[in-house]
Amino acid sequence: MHIEGDTGGMMKNNEHSVFLALGSNLGDKQKNIEDAFEKIEERIGKITSLSALHITNPVGFQSANIFVNCVCEVVTNIDIYTLFATTQEVEKEIGRRVKSRYGIYTDRIIDIDLIMVDNLIINTPDLTIPHPLFHLRDFVLAPFCEIAPDRIHPLFGKTIRKLKDELDRMQTAY
Repeated sequence: MHIEGDTGGMMKNNEHSVFLALGSNLGDKQKNIEDAFEKIEERIGKITSLSALHITNPVGFQSANIFVNCVCEVVTNIDIYTLFATTQEVEKEIGRRVKSRYGIYTDRIIDIDLIMVDNLIINTPDLTIPHPLFHLRDFVLAPFCEIAPDRIHPLFGKTIRKLKDELDRMQTAY
């Protein structure tokens, strides 16, 4: 197990700044995300910043169902592992039955991913923070850049804006 980092001294000792990415491509997508926001505020903490909703195509699998994606920042005083378990419970409560495994993705009513928590670096068998793929996913970077362009990725030492610019350049090169 490996955990390092701090909150950057910007918050109370027991508070965490958490960035969550939400997505839905089944049912009433916007309502699914709104239901998730409600449960996040009830059980995790106050949503302090919220991106616009982004309409995106599925990535990593074929589907006729487009996604609605967004990123929010939440301030919470619950520990990271309880936070992670709570996001998984919220997914189930909204109706998610199957989790993606081994890089095999499927349609989903709701997906809630922990993208970053403070400046923490966590690498355990159950949890990796920052999310190991978010810097390669425009459906996460675009909304993240809207609400926290100057936030620094704790592993790469680059701002979210810089990561977004790099991804844009990489995508236009193809």
